[in-house]
Amino acid sequence: MDYFPDEIIARVASLIINSERCGALTGAGISVESGIPAFRGSQGLWEKYDPDEYATIDAFIFNPEKVWTMLRDMSKQLIEAKPNPAHYCLAELEKMGFLHFIITQNVDGLHHLAGSKNVIEFHGNGRRIVCFSCKRLFSLYEIDLDNIPPRCHCGGILKPDVVFFGEDIPYEALKMAEMEISKCDLLFVIGTSASVLPACTIPYAVKAKGARIIEINPEKTGLTDSITDYFLRGKAGEILPKLMYEVKRSVKGHKDE
Repeated sequence: MDYFPDEIIARVASLIINSERCGALTGAGISVESGIPAFRGSQGLWEKYDPDEYATIDAFIFNPEKVWTMLRDMSKQLIEAKPNPAHYCLAELEKMGFLHFIITQNVDGLHHLAGSKNVIEFHGNGRRIVCFSCKRLFSLYEIDLDNIPPRCHCGGILKPDVVFFGEDIPYEALKMAEMEISKCDLLFVIGTSASVLPACTIPYAVKAKGARIIEINPEKTGLTDSITDYFLRGKAGEILPKLMYEVKRSVKGHKDE
């Protein structure tokens, strides 16, 4: 259920159409509707697996077989997950020329599957598997999850191409994000409380440069009453299609004038 007046949709659609450089920061909440639970919460992996034991790079190096018991669960979730309407709407907005980049904290690869092109993956992509020794890349679909830890042809242990606790955000992702932030004048914050470094600094950085912040979340966050300009409370998979409809209606109306 949405908690905002209908006219807000028209205002936000107008901002999208008139922005020079619109982007989106997405988090786990956008993929919950695709069947991927957030890491935290009653169905999250951290309820079943202690992140200190299973999600640090040191834990992986020390006991990859143990860590792969968690990674196998995560990988099976990714294999079964499909993009939802929120992912497809963002991809369509990009195709129409209204959305210019996505910075995501998610490792599910659903933005790419939906058709988005300019996606900056802060935490990597769990659909890619990398050899810890020779750095050869594999697709998740090539990996035998019944035999863990999976191994490369060189004999090295395979690891999802994701950022574990204790690893740095990829330099290329940071540089690309920095470039986009410098030009952004409208930012969507979708499915994230923006409380994890370094992604949590992005809304404040673009706000400091004068950008508008549109937040789509089921509940208020620390951003809502501080820097958010428009808070659309509800599910992204329900709100973004409404925004898409209004953008298309407004553009068509403008062309018909």
